[in-house]
Amino acid sequence: MSVLRRLFGTDGIRGTANADPMTAATALRLGQAAGLLFTRGSHRHRVLIGKDTRLSGYMLEPALVAGFISAGMDVAIAGPLPTPAIAMLTRSLRADLGVMISASHNPFEDNGIKLFGPDGQKLSDATEAEIEALMEADLSARLALPEKLGRAARLEDAAGRYIEGAKATFPRSLRLDGLRIVVDCANGAAYKVAPAVLWELGADVIPLSIAPDGFNINRGCGSTMPEYFRAVVVEQKADLGIALDGDADRLLLADEHGELIDGDQILALVAHSWQREGRLAGGGVVATVMSNLGLERFLAALGLTLHRTQVGDRYVAAEMRARGINLGGEQSGHMILSDFTTTGDGLVAALQVLAVIVAEGRAASEVCRVFRPLPQMLQSVRFAGISPLSEPAVREGIAEAEERLNGAGRLVIRQSGTEPVIRVMAEAEDDALVKSVVSALCEILAAAGGQAGSP
Repeated sequence: MSVLRRLFGTDGIRGTANADPMTAATALRLGQAAGLLFTRGSHRHRVLIGKDTRLSGYMLEPALVAGFISAGMDVAIAGPLPTPAIAMLTRSLRADLGVMISASHNPFEDNGIKLFGPDGQKLSDATEAEIEALMEADLSARLALPEKLGRAARLEDAAGRYIEGAKATFPRSLRLDGLRIVVDCANGAAYKVAPAVLWELGADVIPLSIAPDGFNINRGCGSTMPEYFRAVVVEQKADLGIALDGDADRLLLADEHGELIDGDQILALVAHSWQREGRLAGGGVVATVMSNLGLERFLAALGLTLHRTQVGDRYVAAEMRARGINLGGEQSGHMILSDFTTTGDGLVAALQVLAVIVAEGRAASEVCRVFRPLPQMLQSVRFAGISPLSEPAVREGIAEAEERLNGAGRLVIRQSGTEPVIRVMAEAEDDALVKSVVSALCEILAAAGGQAGSP
């Protein structure tokens, strides 16, 4: 049964900063509601709050702090840190709740709020619905008495704790000495910690996009603009390029030739490596409907099953827990390695790839080209107002596209849960057919009220 949620999408609450719902008032109310819901037991309750480098973080952070304090929770403020660091530290601190203020790969104008439970896992749809219901209720009689108000303190060593946690996922018998690595931090949350981890493990690090100013997060850099770091990899004769997004929960890689390595190839590489070492649990891998059919065929040849979910790393994580699987992710670069992390962690995933490169002593171009992907095309259509997916012309267009593929490929149409965008993806052995199907559908969507654009 679906749970009605107005504010929460596939990855928390997200929107344009200082406009409904991403306002200080919403953040205050969210802090009060979540604080009350997660006040369970007689112990002194604590919430950890982190953020990325957006200007609007200065508005949302104090509003959330005020909300939690008024609900009687103590607040630990971590400052700019990757989303997976907040998930990790929430567990480490035995906190009752973790909060990350970030809109991930979106431009600086947007912001968002993600919540983690005491286990470091993203909240379920049902729990988010409970929080929304509380936000709409009269909480005045439930807020803390004056003597029960919470306190706030800065967690001064938060970055150092995450750096040590990330390094611990890399085999102690290996080092990165002799490897020249480009790391593009997207002027985001990992601008300090990612270069530090790679340097401490011995790499010659070429850091990019490490001067955030509140406005330049994801702007012309990071995993959403891979052309930049790919060019630097070639120019600097690097062995590998790593591009993170604004909150560092996903990544893209580039080999020494500047060729992209997406999340599907990373999943295939780590799955094969872990299977050989006897570390892969559950007899398979979890990915989403967007992952390439070539990945599914590669895993099947290894005797492994690819389990697909709807888009969103929270759904990947839930399926992994349900099936006892310790590896999952998305083609876009969210990688969940549950032996180490509870949510997507771009840096930790990159370290797993680097471990294979070092252990095998081969170039990234040889190690990371694990399977041949089927021709696949993804295009986005932005819309204003009501989604055009319900329009009769669009429904007819989708039916015609499925008939053209006729079992020879896959078609996935999905509306983004974080922005007003419809994504159209098709894949098949016939590249020309794939391009034709996607182009035709995007034209129909654009005519029905959208505006075609890039992925």
